[in-house]
Amino acid sequence: MIDLKYLQNNFDEASQRLRKKGVGVGALDELRERFEALKGATQRYETARAEQNRLSKLFGQYKREGRDTAELQEEVNRLKQEVSDHQAAARSAEEALMTLAMTIPNLPDDTVPEGLDEEDNVEIKRVLEPRSFDFEPKEHWELAEKNGWIDFERGVKLAKSRFAVLRNEGARLQRALINYFLAKNLDRGFIEYSVPYMVNSAMLEGTGQLPKFEEDLFKVCDEDLYLIPTAEVPLTNLFNNEILPAEELPLLMTAYSPCFRREAGSAGRDTRGMIRQHQFAKVEMVAIAHPDRSDEVFEMMVENASEILTELGLPHRLVELCTGDLGFSAARTVDLEVWLPGQGKYREISSVSNTRDFQARRAKIRFKDGKKNRLVHTLNGSALAVGRTIVAIMENYQRADGSIEIPEVLRPYM
Repeated sequence: MIDLKYLQNNFDEASQRLRKKGVGVGALDELRERFEALKGATQRYETARAEQNRLSKLFGQYKREGRDTAELQEEVNRLKQEVSDHQAAARSAEEALMTLAMTIPNLPDDTVPEGLDEEDNVEIKRVLEPRSFDFEPKEHWELAEKNGWIDFERGVKLAKSRFAVLRNEGARLQRALINYFLAKNLDRGFIEYSVPYMVNSAMLEGTGQLPKFEEDLFKVCDEDLYLIPTAEVPLTNLFNNEILPAEELPLLMTAYSPCFRREAGSAGRDTRGMIRQHQFAKVEMVAIAHPDRSDEVFEMMVENASEILTELGLPHRLVELCTGDLGFSAARTVDLEVWLPGQGKYREISSVSNTRDFQARRAKIRFKDGKKNRLVHTLNGSALAVGRTIVAIMENYQRADGSIEIPEVLRPYM
């Protein structure tokens, strides 16, 4: 959640930054109104309480002096009810403000390029040259059918559209990639975790998926449990409502998990193949960092994801997301996009984001800084999305006869 004190004290400046991220004028006006409503309710409560305290002291003085307190007692009782009513109104105004604030996205960093959508993202650099084929490269679903790696029809039969079954070398390749990604992350100093694949609503509020994006989540019927959309949620919330020693930072965590997303806003997009599935495998990186070092950790995470793609021999590019394309919780994001020769375009395979203290404020993750408790910075990124890496390997390593070479670094894992 954004810093409400900063927002209140610098409303025009914050509003300008939020508008760059797509927050409408109506929402900002409502936010201002709720600030004013809380301010007024709080002032009325504090005024009534001060008057109650004054009369209570006067009542004690009257008692000591033996004076008649009947009329004063009546006034004290009236004020007691008034204080209670004003206190309830102030709490209600605060809850209304917090409810709206939970739906307001993070402020973008000042260095983030301004823009409306992905067309305004800025390419940072390209790594490795795409291969030149002496034949027309096929898309991965054609290669999957020829090699028997992916069964889309039986995935639909078992569940519904946007599910798939991996078989034979396809299933083995997924397992190899998971182990390879985890090994590379461990080499970078990440600690491996195995986490629950379901979390409660408080954890999703902590990382920003709730309340705004509930329609993208799979909820367990009659339980306060949701299937995780990414291992970022349980990993970050391992330290929900905790105070960490400063000397332990940064905490670097990695985990494999299946991820579950309804893809509610993507109807008609990537309906064929493995690019956009309801269930997919991913190896996640999460960092909890000192605010003074989070930029350094961010660069390391981007470098790590790029190094993995480079070792796999997969051409890719690094792209700085503009303000309009940033995710809800992100203050800054660099996407890594892998080249898919079958599609003839770069497609996202990892997003590395620094959320600054946005998630930490929601999840109450702090560290001890001398005598003060301060909010940490949280970061997350994929290293990597497994299904999309399988797609990239199939398309980049295809041969003219439709067979697929396995990258050399993966052969020990196969």
